[in-house]
Amino acid sequence: MNLHIKTPLLESFPLSNLLGIPVFLKMEALQPSGSFKNRGIGYICTTHAKQGSKAFVCSSGGNAGLAAAYSGRKLQIPVTIVVPKTTLPLMIEKIRLEGAKVIIHGDCWDEADRYAKTLLNEQTTYIPPFDHPLIWKGHSTLIDELHEKPGAIVTAVGGGGLFCGILEGLHRVGWHDVPVIAVETKGSSSLASSMQAGKIMELKEVNTIATSLAAKKVCNAAFEWTQKHTIYPELVTDLSAVDAVMRFADDHRILVEPACGAALSLIYQQLPLLKQFSSVVVIVCGGAGVTRKMLTLWQEKFKGGRDEILAS
Repeated sequence: MNLHIKTPLLESFPLSNLLGIPVFLKMEALQPSGSFKNRGIGYICTTHAKQGSKAFVCSSGGNAGLAAAYSGRKLQIPVTIVVPKTTLPLMIEKIRLEGAKVIIHGDCWDEADRYAKTLLNEQTTYIPPFDHPLIWKGHSTLIDELHEKPGAIVTAVGGGGLFCGILEGLHRVGWHDVPVIAVETKGSSSLASSMQAGKIMELKEVNTIATSLAAKKVCNAAFEWTQKHTIYPELVTDLSAVDAVMRFADDHRILVEPACGAALSLIYQQLPLLKQFSSVVVIVCGGAGVTRKMLTLWQEKFKGGRDEILAS
């Protein structure tokens, strides 16, 4: 039982015209829960359900929690999602609408995660938000849906789950030479910092409007991939990420989150690096955590010319 759908791969005329090469959009924002998380979280939940799990516990105030709640509803298995206090009320409501129990605990994801693990028993399975081989395997299926070998792939990076899945998929189909451009905001640069240091680095704090990317440390597997595949780390400002969200809504009539805007912003900025490739596939990773009201609030902040845009 697949809990994800095959998403469209669309050629974007506005973005292709802007960059000067074909730009394709892998539309993961169209997944049932609104993000690519349906692939990996759906796969790990389905696997454990087949093994007899009677309940799921997940720690996430974002797309992973929503995908776990959706998976539990489809599998008819009860789900508890532990979210930190910083979680947007919008996401809490969406998780509850899927029928999951929500527990608010801790000031950050790490604290919520530690508490979630205290709720486990013999019949309850812990569902991590990004750091598990089954999750990466599920995410890797999006590579199988590409029509032909791309020149490069652009993706946002948070904890590293999607990143690992993309790379696993590329190597499974033999596309070892397709570079991946890994995009983070400057306030959540855990992968770029690790690559610069030559070892995994944990950030002292994360400060970004792109809350889906707010991981202090990438998973070990994500860093290991940087040692055996061509990765280009890129950092963008919150302002650039949100500006891309606005422009993408105008160009394609679809709302996405700032995390997705971070990846799209490289196209809108016409990053010279991208122009050397024959084509680019951008992973349009998700849009569950955005509303028209939030866009309006961000637009008002733009008028003030602020460099840092904080979530409302």
